[in-house]
Amino acid sequence: MSWIDGRERWVYAALAYALLAISAITAAWQGTSAGVGAGPGSAWAAALLSGVPWPVAALVAAGWLAPVPWLYPRRDTHRTLVVAHYLLLMALAAALAATSLPFVLFVSAGYPLAIAMLPGRLVLAGVTLTALVNVTTQAGPGAGTTLLTVIGGVAVPLVVAGWYVSAEHDRRRRLVERLRAAMEENAELNARLLDQARKAGVLDERHRVAGEIHDTLAQDLVALIGQLSAADRAEHEDSRRRHLDRAAELARRGLSETRRSVRALRPGPLEDAELPDAIGHMARSWAEAAGVELRFEVTGTPVALAAEVEAALFRVAQEALANVAKHAGATRTALTLSYTDESVLLDVRDDGTGFDPQRPADGFGLDGMRQRARGVGGTLDVESEPGQGATVAAAVPAIPDDERLD
Repeated sequence: MSWIDGRERWVYAALAYALLAISAITAAWQGTSAGVGAGPGSAWAAALLSGVPWPVAALVAAGWLAPVPWLYPRRDTHRTLVVAHYLLLMALAAALAATSLPFVLFVSAGYPLAIAMLPGRLVLAGVTLTALVNVTTQAGPGAGTTLLTVIGGVAVPLVVAGWYVSAEHDRRRRLVERLRAAMEENAELNARLLDQARKAGVLDERHRVAGEIHDTLAQDLVALIGQLSAADRAEHEDSRRRHLDRAAELARRGLSETRRSVRALRPGPLEDAELPDAIGHMARSWAEAAGVELRFEVTGTPVALAAEVEAALFRVAQEALANVAKHAGATRTALTLSYTDESVLLDVRDDGTGFDPQRPADGFGLDGMRQRARGVGGTLDVESEPGQGATVAAAVPAIPDDERLD
């Protein structure tokens, strides 16, 4: 920090007093009590102190400088007062210079005071005014035309240019301040958005894990319990062994799917088979375990779809069949996978007890299927009535798998 910081008001006042003192000492030493023959440019200044000795005028000027330390820190809040004080100070300095030439040095105090005290748009005007006072108080009687040329050709354009430049500077400063405020606001907004995105990511991951557990482990556990119950009721050893083997297979598959879900990979059947084959194999396995007649049909020309689209369709078909086994009490089920140019349709129909789709459900199944379909830009509709069976219809965009197409 500079030594002058916080002391500017005293520095500017001391500088003005020093110039006034030097001017007064020089005037006293030269013994001048009359001016330099005030010309047309300085006649008004000489008239201002007509009949007043310059020592008295110098004391008045010294008294007028006294408020400078008080005005300096208030130059932004009391602009009118500061401008009026400066103008009267220049008038006193001009009158002194018109009556006694050494006070031209005191007029020069107007330069630093204009820069330090005046508002930004008036700084150049104050500097120009000081220069004009210096010129006019020293001009001879025949310098009228020259003075008008200086005022009209130099001073006025300088003042106008200074006003414009200062106004542009103020405009840009305000713009910078607004931009800085906007950047700070954007930074806060970005921080909030990042926090919300992080929370949304956590919720999405929780939902994904819950859906995967529901679609794999929970269903396999239900089937496993069913096989164990069937083995317990079996009358023959071969039948009991068959149910136990099926239960062991379900347990191994559930463990594999759980590990796969944690790693967020594709469903196991889709890693080694195309979507129609994977759904067909899953459907036949389900029909054998559930003891329900099932007809599986594929229409259109199958194409390789994006991994997330195929995973969503597979899980929807898996969940729909699981719901049939758990709730419908159906004897026949039909599953249709249809390929069109723009979308892929999946329909699962049963002849079970049906239900009211408008009633809130306690389970995760229907909501999970809807969220899976929406997650890939698709839709899922459920049509059912009590005693009339049910139909689950999913439609997703046919987004191709670029990697497999290549």
